[in-house]
Amino acid sequence: MAEPRRYVVGLALEGRPVLVVGAGTPAIGHVAALRDAGARVTVVATEAVAAIADLADRGIVAWRHRGYSPADLAGARLVVAASGDAALDARVADDAEDQGLLCVTADAPSADGLVDAPGRAGEVVLVGGGPGDPGLLTVAGLEALRAADVVVCDRLAPLAALTGLRPGAEVVDVAKIPRGEFTAQERINDILVEHARAGRRVVRLKGGDNFVFGRGGEELQACAAAGVATRVIPGISSALAGPALGGIPVTHRGLNQGFTVVSGHVPPDDERCTIDYAHLARAGTDLVLLMAVANLPAIAEALVAGGMPADTPAAMVADASLPSQHVVRATLTTLAEAAAVAGLRAPAITVVGAVAAFDPLV
Repeated sequence: MAEPRRYVVGLALEGRPVLVVGAGTPAIGHVAALRDAGARVTVVATEAVAAIADLADRGIVAWRHRGYSPADLAGARLVVAASGDAALDARVADDAEDQGLLCVTADAPSADGLVDAPGRAGEVVLVGGGPGDPGLLTVAGLEALRAADVVVCDRLAPLAALTGLRPGAEVVDVAKIPRGEFTAQERINDILVEHARAGRRVVRLKGGDNFVFGRGGEELQACAAAGVATRVIPGISSALAGPALGGIPVTHRGLNQGFTVVSGHVPPDDERCTIDYAHLARAGTDLVLLMAVANLPAIAEALVAGGMPADTPAAMVADASLPSQHVVRATLTTLAEAAAVAGLRAPAITVVGAVAAFDPLV
């Protein structure tokens, strides 16, 4: 039977309730796109992949931990059937039609889309996705996604772009949740190599830029060692985009002559820390700290001990480029508490220095 003809529309869903049935990989792109549209998203599923579970944990979407019931449709303005189970998705669509609701059925990966292709050389494309808004994904990155057989993604990638994948493409969620669920980097490397060796076009989609604290170098090494062809498509680093989206230029004439980007994922007194915070405190450059939410109090203490004034301007930009973006400005020693009171959580970028107090009206 021929596929039904479809009419594509752009729905205004700001503040509208939307139900998504399913929280596996077929649902990731739809949940992210609905979040970006400002919809009030409720997900119904017994289990969720890490990227969706993280959104639920942060209160960005609601998750009903159970199986689907027709009663779940009550109050929804739109329904998305994305369970990956064709029979269940069809039942959801039928129930929605019975209640006069529009229903979108997500494409699920098919065997036809992932048959081995020994006659074709597979490849891996390392795509930097930018800070999260799919509009900030590069044209080259978008083209790579549309041609992909397999997309290996994490939670900070522009997940809404996954709704534009070709039918049959597989999504592999390898999200790493801070102090929570994660996929080991070695396993991620293996996934890339295994799919490429089967003749598939593989896109490794990450947030920001793969080569700025993104472990893209390790993935490039793994592919090279396995003899897998690899291309790199750079992305907009969150180190630059986060402050800019929060109205903070990382350089500004008369305020600074440079900035230093530092990972704050380990505290200053940790034996794994290689950062000389005492030197940074006196270096004369402003600081951009990535992955520093949990360790910010200890970092601030180390900077003050190194000679940086306690009242140095500081700011934090959380969820940069997304509808949940939030900016808090304070001082070096008060920012951590101010951010906690405001409910800011990772992912967030911290800026320390004169530019953190930048005011375009002054």
